[in-house]
Amino acid sequence: MSLEVRELGTEDDAALRGLLSVEALRNLRLLDAWEETSMGPSRHYGLFSAQRLLAAALVEPSSGRIWPSACAPEHAHALGTSLAGTVVLRSSLGDRPAVEALIDTLCPSKPRLIAHRLFTASPDNLGPFTTRALRLATEDDGPSLVQMSAAELAESFDGDPPAEGAEVLEARVLHRIRRGRTWVLELGGRPTTKVEVGAQTHFGAELEGVYTVREHRFCGCATLALGQLSRNLLSSTPHLTLRVADSADGLLAVARKVGYVGGSVQQLLAIA
Repeated sequence: MSLEVRELGTEDDAALRGLLSVEALRNLRLLDAWEETSMGPSRHYGLFSAQRLLAAALVEPSSGRIWPSACAPEHAHALGTSLAGTVVLRSSLGDRPAVEALIDTLCPSKPRLIAHRLFTASPDNLGPFTTRALRLATEDDGPSLVQMSAAELAESFDGDPPAEGAEVLEARVLHRIRRGRTWVLELGGRPTTKVEVGAQTHFGAELEGVYTVREHRFCGCATLALGQLSRNLLSSTPHLTLRVADSADGLLAVARKVGYVGGSVQQLLAIA
């Protein structure tokens, strides 16, 4: 079987959308990135066999970020082999077999890995957790959200987070706020819990970044925030997923309480 890897253009829109929609809930990030015209300099590459698109990946050469589509590991490996020499993998997120194949071909050093699972929610399964204190974040919340994001990253990596400049973190937080992708639960005049919408398309939405400041944990803040936002989104989107790290036992308990089920889809976050 002859395989070809090439950069995708507008003429490939239908083929890419068709590929990603087959496993839409596992490809929400790529669907979201493809639709976002304001995204930074990035490219989509596809693996073809006889003009049939088998796999795709979002590539940001400047940052080394590579997101593979849900695909067979051998197809991800073929993508990585073709891209070798043009980009070095610095971060990747996707189905575990695909990310591992890209690491083998594009990552010269051993990356740090965080295993995740995808959970899903439906209106019928949601518990009675609602709050009027949840709202969209504004730029005035930026300083608090930068602190919360930095603390979340440190906890995810057991107190030793990857080196990242403050300006990069601030820019990412501000970008999410401006896109209306960060929600906060406010107590005492300041954000205490945040929930981020990692992807939002007409196929569905994916939540991530559920974080509560330490002094307000075990008070039900995360349960209320996740429950309310899940209810909000499911009123206008057909599917909703939540990405939970395998090590995040507290968030897993919250997700189950709110009504999220599943967890069979294994994903991997790699940072080199």
